[in-house]
Amino acid sequence: MPDVDGGRRMGQASFMLRISDITYSIEGRPLFENASATIPTGHKVGLVGRNGAGKTTLFRLIKGELALEGGEISLPTRARIGGVAQEVPSSSTSLLDTVLAADTERAALLAEAETATDASRIAEVQTRLADIDAWSAEGRASSILKGLGFDAEAQLRPCSDFSGGWRMRVALAGVLFAQPDLLLLDEPTNYLDLEGALWLESYLQKYPHTVLIISHDRGLLNRAVQGILHLDSKKLTYWTGPYDQFARQMAERRAVLAAEAKKQEARRAHLQSFVDRFKAKASKAVQAQSRVKMLEKMETITPPEEAKKQVFTFPEPEELSPPIINLDGASVGYDGKPVLRRLSLRIDQDDRIALLGRNGEGKSTLSKLLAGKLQALDGRMTRSSKLRIGYFAQHQVDELFVDETPLQHLQRMRPAEGQPRLRARLAGFGLMADQAETAVGRLSGGQKARLSLLLATLDAPHLLILDEPTNHLDMESREALTEALNSYSGAVVLVSHDMHLLSLVADRLWLVKDGAVSAFDQDLEAYRRLLLTGDEPAAPPKPEKKKVNREDLTALRSEVRKCEERVTKLNDMREKLAVKLSDPALYERPDEAAVWQKKYAEVMEGLDRAEDLWLRAQERLEAAG
Repeated sequence: MPDVDGGRRMGQASFMLRISDITYSIEGRPLFENASATIPTGHKVGLVGRNGAGKTTLFRLIKGELALEGGEISLPTRARIGGVAQEVPSSSTSLLDTVLAADTERAALLAEAETATDASRIAEVQTRLADIDAWSAEGRASSILKGLGFDAEAQLRPCSDFSGGWRMRVALAGVLFAQPDLLLLDEPTNYLDLEGALWLESYLQKYPHTVLIISHDRGLLNRAVQGILHLDSKKLTYWTGPYDQFARQMAERRAVLAAEAKKQEARRAHLQSFVDRFKAKASKAVQAQSRVKMLEKMETITPPEEAKKQVFTFPEPEELSPPIINLDGASVGYDGKPVLRRLSLRIDQDDRIALLGRNGEGKSTLSKLLAGKLQALDGRMTRSSKLRIGYFAQHQVDELFVDETPLQHLQRMRPAEGQPRLRARLAGFGLMADQAETAVGRLSGGQKARLSLLLATLDAPHLLILDEPTNHLDMESREALTEALNSYSGAVVLVSHDMHLLSLVADRLWLVKDGAVSAFDQDLEAYRRLLLTGDEPAAPPKPEKKKVNREDLTALRSEVRKCEERVTKLNDMREKLAVKLSDPALYERPDEAAVWQKKYAEVMEGLDRAEDLWLRAQERLEAAG
């Protein structure tokens, strides 16, 4: 169940999280050294950093589960901290009652209301129940469960009816319902589908208190947060704005510092060359000694470390004649009962298809039919005779042999291949020498996912079916997977809650709904709106033709010109601020650096708005002819 510290709700206005000069190590390896950050009241903040940097450890430090070696983490008195517990009980309690029980204050007050006899205390209890909106609780809990994929019937079933992944959703529903003052979420979308992930994104935007969320979901970090807390080199830095803005600022800072470091290295080499040439000459001794002192005083400019390049190397299949799969009036289901009917679909080797549809509509069933794990109940399904299919589903990660190494997994599947070739295959999926010899049970979730992806693509499949492939992959690995899929010469069928991945890979959208599969002719953003509103996407209204006079056209052109000038001006300001922020000396004065970073963030926000206004003005001008 959700893990929420006790204590009554507190006013949002007094809430703030301060992390002051904290130091902490694990087994002698420092994760934090004098790291500081302040999370503004009520902000939604994404915590990002490389795998192993210490993000989950920071959560445990905030909750008081681990003791700091130095520094302080301060929260307002009686602030309630909530997160999703690791273990979710399999009980006979219904989902709805399990979520309702997560608000421990409400549960305790209701129990006391049943037994209290003192009139004064009864009045206090009833007043407090009204204050915390206790009487609407069941409706709120039900709404949260519905958003996470549980219909009214499922909400009344016991927790024991559901698998661990679904019970994790119940735990998430519980902590959202309890509304702690500081909500800590660690990769919550890993056990959600696209529909649940988009609902959570929308819910967090309206959440009334402070949220700190560890996530590699780029869409979530762009739409649901107001700032990014970056854990890097044992330090914490707070950046205002969404993830893409943070990434752009980091890239610019890295590029400027890299250029400065290169110039400084050239200067250092020039000084050293003079010293080496003339240190033995009496006539140049003074100048040589002067340059030695300059070298000693020169502070090294170290550019931010580049993110380690992640890779996925898919073997290339030979080309087959189209179509590689054709369905004609086919049905598929279980125990003779069809889930999907009258399927008439075609897949060619160059297709990139995303399967859309709410949970339970049949996306996994269709995936299993295409993969050959289910047979058609009727109709006709034809496959190319030489077709090879690779299939990756999240449960396969859990079916790896935990006592075997990745190398042993490959040796079992490729007994005739030598170790150098097998190690090269592992390296092609980012599993280097150390991981190749490590038992799977000791690998990270991302490393296990890489091994499963390698095994799924080992035979160079013509069709690759991926069901939630990005779970446990960090940001760099997700970008690497996107690149690999886009350069892959086989067909791809993709089910994912990662909208960023879908938008960059898929060029065809299939909607699985009401027992049928049909082409979804609009884009992913339209599908996102459909899910959040619960309505079918309306056909875009046709603009009425109207005559535009010369004065109106002149005014529109003037507006476009002014917008363009403002974008240019803001770009100039951005470049000047980027140069200012690239000065290492600035960061010796943290308060001044924070001021300039805030100015940079404000300019970037203004630039985003200005570019949007410019595009809108251009569209109005084009529409006017």
